[in-house]
Amino acid sequence: MTRIYLIRHAEAEGNLYRRVHGWYNSLITDNGYRQIAALKGRFDNIPIDAVYSSDLFRTMTTAKAIYESHALELHTRPDLREIGVGVWEDKPWGELAHRDGQRLRGFNHSSPEFQVEGGETFAQVQKRMLAAMRDIAQRHPDQTVAAFSHGTAIRCLQAAIRGLEPGEMDALGHSDNTGVTCLTVDEHGVCRLIFENDSSHLPEEISTLARQKWWKSRESSLADANLWFRPLNMETEGERYRSARSDAWQDIHGSDLPCDSEAFQQDALRCWVQDPQKAVMAAMLGETFAGVLQMDLERWAEEGIGYIPFVYMAPEYRKKGLGVQLIGQAVSTYRPLGRTRLRLRCAPDNGVAQRFYKKYGFVKVGEVQGAGGVPLDLLEKGIGFEPADESR
Repeated sequence: MTRIYLIRHAEAEGNLYRRVHGWYNSLITDNGYRQIAALKGRFDNIPIDAVYSSDLFRTMTTAKAIYESHALELHTRPDLREIGVGVWEDKPWGELAHRDGQRLRGFNHSSPEFQVEGGETFAQVQKRMLAAMRDIAQRHPDQTVAAFSHGTAIRCLQAAIRGLEPGEMDALGHSDNTGVTCLTVDEHGVCRLIFENDSSHLPEEISTLARQKWWKSRESSLADANLWFRPLNMETEGERYRSARSDAWQDIHGSDLPCDSEAFQQDALRCWVQDPQKAVMAAMLGETFAGVLQMDLERWAEEGIGYIPFVYMAPEYRKKGLGVQLIGQAVSTYRPLGRTRLRLRCAPDNGVAQRFYKKYGFVKVGEVQGAGGVPLDLLEKGIGFEPADESR
């Protein structure tokens, strides 16, 4: 009889930025590393004979909680991956709700008919996860194994062990990041669940699900709201951009220091010309304008830096936990271009923004002079993979 601890990866970019990450390779968040430390403590005194994970960065990194402390080799298997979602990969959840709502409802309810171009069905995930557990057990008879996988893949396996078909999974629970499911597999390949989705090692302050309601309630909450992004046309929507810039300036500097809206708009127009589809984006909540993200795709490109001249949330959406999704859009724009760092500027006395950027991994790397001679901090955040992990 083989015992398998099946563990979901720590909090990753998709969880934080509210984007769809199946086979997309994403980084662990700062909070995710705190979860990994807590997971390590949980397993410090539990004997483990072997460690497996999917071949994605977020699972391989989470697996360090066990294989490094137990002096074991990490074995990677593509069949432990999350459900593949093809053309949905790295799309904001809000965009899918806006453009592909019917299929998103099918995904949310584990419909047997659900599939997107280039992606998998729930039945296919059930089949490969069951086969993976049986193969691992066959390789490690009468041993204890830790295996690291993903939320929907683990849920599919739990359903399969219960004999539930896709479409019958709605009543099953959801695993927190680093949640642990334990199962046994006998010599005949019969799987039995011992316990599921246990996250007792996580203090509430680092739990991902503790700050979200979507998984336990149908009540709406702005903290759970998903934005989507569309190009902001600087030729026809220039006044909207000017208004956002003016509002942001007044909020930071008050009325004593005049805002040169024309100069800001000309700079945005310069960026927009670089790529009208990506450089200046409107953040949307449903059909409502919620913010602006401006990116300069050329500045500092030779240094591998993605520069963000302007991040803006409309007043009614500030301090609601939504702004980080704009950072996620910037990551998803710059990473495919080979950029390994994000860079932006922030007024040193803008306490709200300084705390926001620090919370999400930005650190001060210098000082520059902004418009009107205003001193600004230069902040950066890494978005690249370590070379050793990129090659795996």
